[in-house]
Amino acid sequence: MLEGIRVIDFTQYLPGPYATLRLADMGAEVIKVESPSGELGRYPTEKDGGPKYTFRAQNRGKKSISLNLKDEKEQEIARDLIHGSDVVIESFRPGVMKRLGISYKDVIKTKPDIIYCSLSGYGQTGDMKHLGSHDINYMAMSGVLSQMKDKQGVPIHPSITFADLIGGISASESISAALVQRERTGKGTYIDLALADIMVTIMTNHIMLESATGEQHGSPALNKTLICYYLYETKDGRFISLGALEAKFWENFCRAVNREDWISAQTSSPTQDNEIFQEVKELFLSRTFEEWLKFSQEVDCCMAPVLESGEVVNHPYYKERKLIEEKWGLRFVSTRYKDHPDLKDLEPAPGLGKHTDEIVRGITKV
Repeated sequence: MLEGIRVIDFTQYLPGPYATLRLADMGAEVIKVESPSGELGRYPTEKDGGPKYTFRAQNRGKKSISLNLKDEKEQEIARDLIHGSDVVIESFRPGVMKRLGISYKDVIKTKPDIIYCSLSGYGQTGDMKHLGSHDINYMAMSGVLSQMKDKQGVPIHPSITFADLIGGISASESISAALVQRERTGKGTYIDLALADIMVTIMTNHIMLESATGEQHGSPALNKTLICYYLYETKDGRFISLGALEAKFWENFCRAVNREDWISAQTSSPTQDNEIFQEVKELFLSRTFEEWLKFSQEVDCCMAPVLESGEVVNHPYYKERKLIEEKWGLRFVSTRYKDHPDLKDLEPAPGLGKHTDEIVRGITKV
């Protein structure tokens, strides 16, 4: 899909590397530009002496060139490298690339068709542009975090970095769209992508519902107010998701458990005084997680297990899709499905500066 496209990656940690991982999985050549000491996301090293596991996960299949961007000669190498490329993505604070002489305005003087993406927390303009922040801050400010609360109404601290990963998806999407535009028009583009922006865009439904109804937590179904759309505990303390919003799925569930008398209660609330809800809870508590897992694959009722990370790889669906492969004693996840294993020819995350000599030799001078 993106074979022949070269991406110069000046990003660190998670959002940018995840964006370029997605581009690499689509066939692009991704060259990771690191300082002589290496991207901070490499450290601290793991017990096996290698870089952090998160670094290995996000940077497989890429090349690494080590450059001291504070040195004028190595800045020149970076400019020449960019000149022979299609895409630049960077995640420094606003103004850093300008000081280094490789900002978008600098680059388009010799490479007007470049696609240049600046990925930041709060964008390249405005009063908040220089503020440091992380995933939890973007989730909090966008309203997303307020949608994840426990029974006491306290926001839950997520154990997955939604803003970083969704931001990475959005960056790869924007870059891919810009490549299509360039193919049609010959014109490059500048992408100012802020993680705070991306998170508020996924609040589309919630913002509109609040403006129309005053409801702060989205639709009733998503706000734990229907027994057909709920997380139920099993006999062995695990959880099963039931999402039978459509009548046919709820009816399939009720008939499969021989409780057609529950059908009329589909949109009732999961409250203590709802007798049918209490009966549904008791039913789930009467069977084990494995029993419900088997049920979910036999009965078409929008049911799925709440799997732990180590269980995902063995679920029949993911085994069939071959999205997860094991190499070098570690499991790697592809960012997209293909009809043959995407990671068959997988290369590990590169050693610091591993490809420097090779890349420098192949640079075309401006």
